[in-house]
Amino acid sequence: MRFMRLMIPKGYESAEPTALPTAELVAAMMKYNDELTKAGALLTADGLHPPAKATRVSFTGGTPIVTDGPFAETKEALGGYWIIQAASQEEAVDWARRCPAGDGDVTEVRQIQGSEDFPEEIQKLIG
Repeated sequence: MRFMRLMIPKGYESAEPTALPTAELVAAMMKYNDELTKAGALLTADGLHPPAKATRVSFTGGTPIVTDGPFAETKEALGGYWIIQAASQEEAVDWARRCPAGDGDVTEVRQIQGSEDFPEEIQKLIG
């Protein structure tokens, strides 16, 4: 099964556009990602720029509305993600527990939908 792990760093929603992680955090994440790679679990991982550099496209009445960050109403923001291969939700959560996260950070674990998750009529549509 594939899982997406979402990193939600505390305070990232209000980070400056030029904010970068510390060298210490990058080193810890590189070590962690290396462990995932050696275990054959890591499919991909990336960090994300702060929301201050983001753009949202929302839809109202079928009309796209473009808004540049920062976004005042944001309570938490994604700072990065991993796509991992795991045998179960429990295994994916176990990897999340090992993440070198800071105090107040959150890592959300979500299974990625595969075609097998859908009824047969939808499976035919998506191949």
